[in-house]
Amino acid sequence: MQGLITLFTFALTIGILVGFHEYGHYAAARMCGVRVLRFAIGFGKPLFRFTSRNKTEWVIGSIPLGGYVKLLDGRDPEQHIDAANEANAFDRKPLWQRSFIVAAGPLANFILAIAFLMVIYLAGAVQLPARLQAPPEASVAAKVGLVAGDLVTGWRDINATSADFEPVISWNQLRWQLLDAITGEKGFVLELTSPSGGRIAVPFPADALPQVQPKQDPLQALGIRPASAKPEEMVMLRLGPIDALMYASERVWLITVVSGKLMLGLVTGETSLNQLGGPLSIADMAGKSAQVGWHAFFGFLALMSISIGLLNLIPIPMLDGGQLLYDAWELVSGKRLPISVQEWLHKLSFILLISLTLFALFNDLQRYFLS
Repeated sequence: MQGLITLFTFALTIGILVGFHEYGHYAAARMCGVRVLRFAIGFGKPLFRFTSRNKTEWVIGSIPLGGYVKLLDGRDPEQHIDAANEANAFDRKPLWQRSFIVAAGPLANFILAIAFLMVIYLAGAVQLPARLQAPPEASVAAKVGLVAGDLVTGWRDINATSADFEPVISWNQLRWQLLDAITGEKGFVLELTSPSGGRIAVPFPADALPQVQPKQDPLQALGIRPASAKPEEMVMLRLGPIDALMYASERVWLITVVSGKLMLGLVTGETSLNQLGGPLSIADMAGKSAQVGWHAFFGFLALMSISIGLLNLIPIPMLDGGQLLYDAWELVSGKRLPISVQEWLHKLSFILLISLTLFALFNDLQRYFLS
């Protein structure tokens, strides 16, 4: 039964996130007058196929590991476009429209993440309070005087011109703010309520923050970890429509910034490649979050949607970011990158992406079967 739940939630996760990503491309293409030949979720032998009135073929493949939108495009040697349809071809559209169509996929993922979080905040979510456990003796938190039971109630940047603190609602909010500060090497000030009831402000200068290192939990090195809470100590976060939209947008922006810096760390060596997860990790997290409840599953979908949006913006050919890089070249140089050069770069990027996929799969096998 556990395996069926995991398999179903994995397929549902890929279907929702990839489907919405590709629908972003589809909707933008339709808005710009580009004909869409095929909208596919999954690869391999089609399980479902339907042709709509606008002659778009809708396909669900047997291998749920991605998707694509095939556009009418004169650069495709397999397509023979007559004069009547030339105006509806992707390659005949102005640069800004082509860039919009490419960027619409990742943008759709960020919008979807906001929607998932907004639903959670509208319905109300039980949150762990930002009450801290005792910091390790050698940690930064211990050196500045934090003790077990301190409750974080406010946050501000150490160089802020205003002395006002941003309210800290929960540990989840504080966690992402801490990760943003550590990865960005930005000092901050915490407003605390001590166990005795006193209120104090504790600065954390940028030069005192731990460095992001492979195989090290930055929050553990900082010494700020949440204390366990009784059910009556949990915080209920429920917001109205406007506040939920604003708070969800802020959360998505912050998570995107932190995730982007951690992805960059894979290149600089600050983040370990062993942290890469493949389809088995995604399936496992999807199944576990769904069994906890719909709040947890929606939160997982939001995080995954952000990850897919960011991943597709990496400037590697075959990804949306690679096409946007081509567009940037065209904007600066005034001419398109030759097709022969694009094909050569696509072959290199294919090898890179396959290598990363196999490495992530190897991590999964080690994590679930060999450890």
